[in-house]
Amino acid sequence: MHNQPSNFLTRATHLLTRNSGAGRKLSLLQQLGLQLFLGLIAFTVLYPMLWIFSLSLNPVNDIRPKELVLIPEGASFNAYLEVLKQPTPNPVSFSQLAYNSFRLSFTTAVASVLIGVFAAYAFSRLRFAGRQVLMVTVLTVLMLPAIATLPALFVLLNKVTFGAGKELFNLRNSLLGVGVAVLSGLLPFAIWNLKGYLDTIPKELEEAALIDGCTPNQAFFLVTLPLALPALAVTGFLGFMSTWSEFAISWQFLTKPEDFTLTMALYGMVGQFAGNTPWSKFAAFAILVALPVSLIYLYLQKYIVSGLALGGVKG
Repeated sequence: MHNQPSNFLTRATHLLTRNSGAGRKLSLLQQLGLQLFLGLIAFTVLYPMLWIFSLSLNPVNDIRPKELVLIPEGASFNAYLEVLKQPTPNPVSFSQLAYNSFRLSFTTAVASVLIGVFAAYAFSRLRFAGRQVLMVTVLTVLMLPAIATLPALFVLLNKVTFGAGKELFNLRNSLLGVGVAVLSGLLPFAIWNLKGYLDTIPKELEEAALIDGCTPNQAFFLVTLPLALPALAVTGFLGFMSTWSEFAISWQFLTKPEDFTLTMALYGMVGQFAGNTPWSKFAAFAILVALPVSLIYLYLQKYIVSGLALGGVKG
């Protein structure tokens, strides 16, 4: 999804430059048109972000600000300090919420890569009965919205219990259960993306390793897997980012405040009426939630886009 704007801009640039000839510069009119077009896109992306940042600095809990003032009168970072100290009325600290979100995101991302790479390798290299049917099934699940599987996962995981009385453990009402549910949505993308990347790695490299005395497992772990590291990293990060911002499954499954995630706490700040919502704290909390993955994504953007492009060559 994130590489669609990049592809669109590439096509737009090509349309502007195809008549200019190879090695020739854009005309002044073409440059102005392209700059205006890119400036419009930048404005539509940055304006809401500036609005949220301004709102987080505003000491007045204004429901509907009538104008955008980047540095409002009496601006302060008190909202950020209050959020870091106690984000919601629940007795859960920001660090605990962040730890829950990180633990859930990291484990599901790693699990999706570990399981996905083995399944993708089987689809890419092996020929077995039902292979095409299974690939179409994976693609079908990938096209389904995650919310569509929520009722079935809720009922299924709710039946898995251990212990009795106060020691009763219900898989649905735990971060482990949420991780299983989220993993079921991450795996189809991981398998399909990694399968496309593995298709680009020549089989002759593995055959050469087998001739040199490697076993099939050694050829996979010592030759194919190291070459697939870029795709593994991209798939893992996208899985991490998706789980970090996940809300629907966590909100439906979890009931214990100590298991809540950052997105759940953010939604919990919204009052029944707009006037009950601490908008400055809400904006500050939203920025703190989005900032870590946004910075990492901006830093790794070129690797993510190139990794997705390589994975889609023979998908």
